[in-house]
Amino acid sequence: MAAPREAAARAEALRAEIERHNHAYYVLDAPTVPDAEYDRLFRELQALEAQYPELQTPDSPTLRVGGRPLPAFAPVRHALPMLSIRTETDAGPEGAHAFDARVRRALGLDESAPPVEYAAELKFDGLAVSLRYEDGVLVQAATRGDGETGEDVTQNVRTIRCIPLRLKGAPPALLEVRGEVFMRRPDFEGYNARQRELDRPTLVNPRNGAAGSIRQLDPRIAAERPLSFYAYGVGETRGWRMPSRHSEVLDALAAFGIPVCEHRVVAPDAEALAAFHAAILAGRDALSFDIDGVVYKVNSLALQERLGFVSREPRWACAHKYPAQEELTEVLGIDVQVGRTGKLTPVARLKPVFVGGVTVTNATLHNEDEVRRKDVRIGDTVVVRRAGDVIPEVVSVVLERRPAALAEASPWRLFDAVAGKCPVCRSDIARLEGEADWRCTAGLYCPAQRKQAILHFASRKAMDIEGLGEKLVDQLVDRDLVGSVADLYDAERVDADSLAALERMGGKSALNLVEAIAGSKRRPLARLIYALGIRNVGEATAKDLARHFGSMERLRQAGIDELQRVKDIGPVVAESIAAFFREPHNGRVVDSLAGAGVRGEPEAAAAGRAVLQGLTFVLTGTLPRLTREEAAALIEAAGGKVSGSVSKKTDYVVAGEEAGSKLDKARTLGVPVIDEDGLRQLLES
Repeated sequence: MAAPREAAARAEALRAEIERHNHAYYVLDAPTVPDAEYDRLFRELQALEAQYPELQTPDSPTLRVGGRPLPAFAPVRHALPMLSIRTETDAGPEGAHAFDARVRRALGLDESAPPVEYAAELKFDGLAVSLRYEDGVLVQAATRGDGETGEDVTQNVRTIRCIPLRLKGAPPALLEVRGEVFMRRPDFEGYNARQRELDRPTLVNPRNGAAGSIRQLDPRIAAERPLSFYAYGVGETRGWRMPSRHSEVLDALAAFGIPVCEHRVVAPDAEALAAFHAAILAGRDALSFDIDGVVYKVNSLALQERLGFVSREPRWACAHKYPAQEELTEVLGIDVQVGRTGKLTPVARLKPVFVGGVTVTNATLHNEDEVRRKDVRIGDTVVVRRAGDVIPEVVSVVLERRPAALAEASPWRLFDAVAGKCPVCRSDIARLEGEADWRCTAGLYCPAQRKQAILHFASRKAMDIEGLGEKLVDQLVDRDLVGSVADLYDAERVDADSLAALERMGGKSALNLVEAIAGSKRRPLARLIYALGIRNVGEATAKDLARHFGSMERLRQAGIDELQRVKDIGPVVAESIAAFFREPHNGRVVDSLAGAGVRGEPEAAAAGRAVLQGLTFVLTGTLPRLTREEAAALIEAAGGKVSGSVSKKTDYVVAGEEAGSKLDKARTLGVPVIDEDGLRQLLES
């Protein structure tokens, strides 16, 4: 039975609307409808085509999900060869001038002749393909192949959602578009992350991912891959009055709805070409996709025809490349470095290789999970990547180059490599459940973590030692005045005279810092617990621990079971706390702090007693004498709770000057409003 006229009209309208949304999302990066609405339209079209198969047209968006697997790719003979272009070997600005000089010589232009106009664009790092449109409908897609003959990859290319299945406007009877299929780095990383979650194979790099996807015999696999496309020229055409300049050809393709990269210019001379090359190099790492250079073309199509070809390369174009960002080298060893936060990072020692413009001898392996996923072993040949100022990393192993003896060896394990100890301080290392990183447990003692530990200890929400900033901590540690946080309270190490001798420290500043250090001895227990930098123990958890245990000594002696009886503390946090205090080095630092009088004031001591137990307060506005943090500390030390929002469960709102919406809500709900003096009266009651 033929499809009703209404069904045919609806299918046509759905096709047009879905393709409009595809163009907005994948080409313009400006979604026009929510995903749920797009899915609804797509399912409606699928249902119509299933009910009336004759409604499915060659440009139907439903073809993008992939068809039946192919037994093999059919060969496609290119009507006009897809030729390669010459590479300019000089990676500096002189490469642009050398190309210009060759063009001018070929055209017979002397120095007095006006400059030649060029078009400059990016050289994408992907797979070259041609798209054949007849009467505006995509009918065939082919790879470049050997330039004369490629492979028919139409089913796979149809799955690339940024490629229009029907052109916009009034396209010619025949238009062959040439361009590059590639994969954006965020899409590549997202795809690999999903694959790892499903325990499936990952892609080696974006270029291989794009090329491998297009050459899949099963189009459904290509449909799962996040591919993109940019056009850079045309091949065979019929029924089209060609523009006179290459830049105008690209403009026309964009008007037809074909993706064209925005990073392109019309350059009036060689100087402008060199400037484009330099500008793209400077912004290369900010691009969301990989390039390996820029391409220069004589902009006039008439001059292109006049220049012709030599050795099957056009005289009117060249690729001006950048230093390679990926190279092959050998892993000589795997070291383990300890970061400022105690994280242990495996680092590959490499046979020196020139990549990304510098000689690389080390590359990060991130963590043990990454080493095992990539199966990196000492002696392997690996792909190393360096982009801009990014730390070099090992991308993948070239398994076909792995020695037979190495293939039989056990995979590398971080714990075994360091014998379970921090390579810097020989303290125990730990890896919590659900985390990728091993860490040194001696946060207060380990030299690699020393500066970070001191800065955290002195921070405003911890011991609040005013004047102890990063540059001063650097000097204290580098001059061996301070080896741990306990040394801050050693009067023989840190006194006014030794401090005054440091850079940017005068006598008055030194005295102020000595007083600030002495004053910090009286901080509440919760602040001291937080200041120790125990992993997974933030301000709120530190307060809960202080309320539950009441002293540092009771906390140190607590076991896993008792720690889990504290509000909101589960097995992971409990293990972090227990592991911290199990480490002897940390225990010695805490003992030294106690010996210096830094024990953490009992929680009720700051306010006399827990007179605010069970009451909830909200602070708003600027108080005359107390900061918000000081007021909150007083309330919590007296047993009260500080909330960030007003509700019916709020007992008091403490309001200062310029109190805002919280004050209005308190009045609406009938919550009592007091000022700073009122708070002090409650604390003293």
